[in-house]
Amino acid sequence: MHISIGNDHAGPELKEKLFKVLEDLGHTYKNHGTDTTDSVDYPDFIHPVAKDVRDGNADLGIIICGSGNGANMTANKYPEIRSALCWTAELAALSRQHNNANILSIPARFVTTEVAIDMVKTFLATDFEGGRHQNRIDKIPLC
Repeated sequence: MHISIGNDHAGPELKEKLFKVLEDLGHTYKNHGTDTTDSVDYPDFIHPVAKDVRDGNADLGIIICGSGNGANMTANKYPEIRSALCWTAELAALSRQHNNANILSIPARFVTTEVAIDMVKTFLATDFEGGRHQNRIDKIPLC
């Protein structure tokens, strides 16, 4: 799979560790995130990820900010995007199984590196269950 990744100043160290995980799993990635801890505006690094996923230039996305909230809110402004803010591997699995999430939002300041890695591995390995969940997914953009 090809993964699009974006992060603000809270995520460069975690992102670098995730690059290694993605490479070890045989995935490719596009880095839209900042590589420093200098303060930046997270939307500048999240919009490109949402656009990559929306436009089919990436299979899935991973976004990282301090709480995960700002990044998640930004990505979810795109009608085609279903970004899930997760803090456990179980939530990451459910976001794919039940919500067909296409972006994983990670709260870098609230999860350990090990938990983040488990979430990413789970998110990438989990498929959407479809069925009754598809009807619910279809209703998301109807507001």
